[in-house]
Amino acid sequence: MSETGGVREVKSAARTVELLELLAARGDRPARLQELADELDVPRSSMYALLQTLISRGWVRTDVTGSLYGIGIHALLTGTTYLDSDPRVRVVRPYLDEASDALGETIHMGRLDGPHVAYLATRESHEYLRTISRVGRRLPAHAGALGKALLAERPAAELADGPYEALTANTHTTRDSLAADLAEVRARGYSVDREEGVLGIVGFGFALRYDTPAQDAISCSVPVARLSAGHEERIVAVMRGIRAKIEATVPGAGGSVHWRR
Repeated sequence: MSETGGVREVKSAARTVELLELLAARGDRPARLQELADELDVPRSSMYALLQTLISRGWVRTDVTGSLYGIGIHALLTGTTYLDSDPRVRVVRPYLDEASDALGETIHMGRLDGPHVAYLATRESHEYLRTISRVGRRLPAHAGALGKALLAERPAAELADGPYEALTANTHTTRDSLAADLAEVRARGYSVDREEGVLGIVGFGFALRYDTPAQDAISCSVPVARLSAGHEERIVAVMRGIRAKIEATVPGAGGSVHWRR
């Protein structure tokens, strides 16, 4: 049994979390009992009992046949509470509106979550609307502007060895390639994602340095077809200004609990 912070891990709790994370990662692809049992290396009978417990409490849902399983509505309620109770998300949201109004592009806020970035807030461009909101979803940190801005705040020695998952033909898949890019991010002061996470989209990421190292970042995403040299220059100028405003405001929001994550 593993230990966390010197405390022995509770196996049943760990298994429950692993199951919920697996179902969440599958998105709109429901799973069958045997798939879940195999994936988590759990006896079929134990997995069935766990699923029934979570169904009764709203954390897992099943179809009318009782053979397909997906994430339940209580996961949404808990996630919404996380966003609503986070003082930094509350402070940043109005500045995302300001950046969106100034640039007319999609603006994101994300937080580092292990090797991923979790999207906490988004303001969509009226010119380029996504059919699915990114809020609550995760993207590999090495493959996007938010993640690279945050990885660059950490020593190069902390980078995983790789190889990294390729989301497009432009994604960094080796440690050396990513490390070289992050060195440029540090020198430049912001990250650039040129179709590394999504084809046709360029992103500009800015770490929010109210934590050391930074845990949160903001970014601006723009379709390649609309990205002229002049527009890129304006995006960088506006986003730098927005970052400065956020960093000046968040410490003044004191009196709030400062969570680890």
